[in-house]
Amino acid sequence: MTMFERIKELAKNRGKNLKQVAVDMGFGENYFYTLKTQSPKAETLEKIADYFNVSIDYLVGRTNVKSILEDNTVQTIAAHHDGNEWTEEELQEIEEFKRFVAMRREARKNKGD
Repeated sequence: MTMFERIKELAKNRGKNLKQVAVDMGFGENYFYTLKTQSPKAETLEKIADYFNVSIDYLVGRTNVKSILEDNTVQTIAAHHDGNEWTEEELQEIEEFKRFVAMRREARKNKGD
């Protein structure tokens, strides 16, 4: 599913069409149709994700998991590793998640500046 299709579906789930959502967000009425051929800026992706309360990864198709934490807080996740318990791929995913959490923290901190 493309980003355009995901946004269209999210809008429909809210009982709105793309023009209504675009106006709600302060974009031009036909803004979302440009996403068929153009990629939005990072700030715009964040704004869209916040509007629908989904992750940017969901919008761009990197995951099918829509939900993010309602209050944008990070929950503590503990994992025990004795060297044999996790595959290399799983360890890579854990490292990627740690980087994601750090980036979100930095973004929140910078918003407060």
